[in-house]
Amino acid sequence: MKRIMGLDYGSVTVGVAISDALLLTAQGIEVIRRKQENKLRQTLARIEELIKEYEVGTIVVGYPKHLNNSIGERAQKSEEFAQKLRARTGLEVILWDERLTTVAAHQVLSQSGMDYSEKALVVDKLAAVLILQGYLDLQHFKNKEEI
Repeated sequence: MKRIMGLDYGSVTVGVAISDALLLTAQGIEVIRRKQENKLRQTLARIEELIKEYEVGTIVVGYPKHLNNSIGERAQKSEEFAQKLRARTGLEVILWDERLTTVAAHQVLSQSGMDYSEKALVVDKLAAVLILQGYLDLQHFKNKEEI
């Protein structure tokens, strides 16, 4: 069974999470950083390396819709990024509603007692974990419903 990768796509970072082999839990792997938003070549190359390393079969990209369900600039950029991933990897890429995921990640890290600079280094990775875990939980729930 192929693993699932979760990505929190931001303007200069991409948080990366990978599922376990049983597709039950998400683990944060790393945060990919770039100097400019539109400079994606190295980011995409690193994602491809991780796909091979972890034997990924599906990618879930956070889709930051507005609370009123409308699509803004960040969501459009996530759609474009997902399309680039599909074209480059040939894998299924799913856009996953991530509303409030980054807020939740900040809350978890604030409760951990980390200072701001420590949180800044890991918040995108934790957001990717929350995105992927939400997707995995729904898939697990759907599978139980079918039984």
